[in-house]
Amino acid sequence: MAEEGERKKIPLVPENLLKKRKAYQALKATQAKQALLAKRERKGKQFRFRRLESFVHDSWRQQRDKVRVQRLEVKPRALEVPDKHSLAFVIRMERIEGVSSLVKSTIMNLDLKKLFSGVFVKVTPQSVRMLRTVEPYVTWGFPNLKSVRELILKRGQARINNKTVPLTDNTVIEEHLGRFGVICLEDLIHEIAFPGKHFQEVSSFLCPFQLSVARHATKNRVGFLKEMGSPGYRGERINQLIRQLN
Repeated sequence: MAEEGERKKIPLVPENLLKKRKAYQALKATQAKQALLAKRERKGKQFRFRRLESFVHDSWRQQRDKVRVQRLEVKPRALEVPDKHSLAFVIRMERIEGVSSLVKSTIMNLDLKKLFSGVFVKVTPQSVRMLRTVEPYVTWGFPNLKSVRELILKRGQARINNKTVPLTDNTVIEEHLGRFGVICLEDLIHEIAFPGKHFQEVSSFLCPFQLSVARHATKNRVGFLKEMGSPGYRGERINQLIRQLN
């Protein structure tokens, strides 16, 4: 039996092997540091390139908007008001990052702050100019009574004290629009479909219509535009799009 005080011997490592290990660890540390610095430099270059690319793209969009607005001045027929139509429905279909300040302010004035939202607009020379200004980012046309009724019945919401309220009670409509002769949902639909002198007050009472669009539409833009069509003027074909997105 081995004595209790006996200890196991630890094998000794040659000095030259220890030096090699130390030199190898120092080399690996240097290589790791160089790799980290190279990675940071690549990320910095990519970030600067993306910023430059974004700047060039935004400048191009702003220049395109400026040229398009200038062309409207020399093409008066583009701003002609249709004789037989008094109501338009506008749907925002494109993002507005990097556009000109005129286009952005016009989108805000139309209350199209969200993608795939829609609003009713009374057809006037001023509204037609606004629609032509933002035409590459919206689609618009002339809805019929059936489309107006379906939109309001299914997606109609009121804006009351900065709150969104569904149009399920005629009492709410009469309380806020009764002074304009609108006391029920049918009166509201008629006032929108056949714009009168109180159209602005009634349309301001309504929230923008948030249409139903598949989630993949924001990612697969090519497929969405192929299915729904490109932005721009549609005329009476807007009714088909309303039924697809309602």
